[in-house]
Amino acid sequence: MAARVTLITGASSGIGLELAKVFAAHGHTCVLVARRAELLAELADTIVAAGGPEPVIIPCDLAAAGAVAKLADEIVARDLEVDILVNNAGFGLAGVARSLDREQQLAMIDLNIRTLTDLTLRFSDSVVRHRGGILNVASVAAFLPGPGMAVYYATKAFVLSFTEAQRAELRKAGVRVTALCPGPVPTGFQARAGFVPGMDSKVLTVAAADVARAGYEGLMVNRQVVLPGFAVRAIPVLLRFIPRALVLAAVAKVQQRRS
Repeated sequence: MAARVTLITGASSGIGLELAKVFAAHGHTCVLVARRAELLAELADTIVAAGGPEPVIIPCDLAAAGAVAKLADEIVARDLEVDILVNNAGFGLAGVARSLDREQQLAMIDLNIRTLTDLTLRFSDSVVRHRGGILNVASVAAFLPGPGMAVYYATKAFVLSFTEAQRAELRKAGVRVTALCPGPVPTGFQARAGFVPGMDSKVLTVAAADVARAGYEGLMVNRQVVLPGFAVRAIPVLLRFIPRALVLAAVAKVQQRRS
């Protein structure tokens, strides 16, 4: 009989790393996927030292062509079945879209949207069979237009919309589906994105460990959307009362200060 596992992408750092720790601390056997094998090995050692089940490490660059298919084949070859899928892998780029590298922006779409969708569709049958769950890491950016990070914001809007639709489709099968939508989190993501956190980030920031814990708890109780932190939770509420033009102007001003 195949072993049931929690598959976590982008697990080598940041929110993904903390999610792996939280799931393992609650007894889940995790499959850790990321590009950097040495960091995955360090994380696995940390999990075992803390008394968690020994994770399965699968180094994989999910941005590479055919990577998702190879990952799925590897999971089958190891006689594993995914009952919880955590789609965390992704990145952002700051700057005016027409000035940023086109290929990097298309690669962002591929990883943030195509890979997440591919993984969800490939493992849906397994998740349904085990009445498990899907946790998609989106962002508070999903609720906003994003001049200054236009493509990134748009990818996260897709993740939120797709998550909510999958939640509706899979509800009758007993599957929990949750979107985790944090604000700025102090991780390597910000350096890769190319922006310097400002006062707005300080107000919205929640530590990666706290975001991961909120995401885990939200999935377990089957929340539709998890917004870690009071300031982040306030944003979708405030957006109901603020004209879209003002929101656009405010986001553009914030992004100008960051770049």
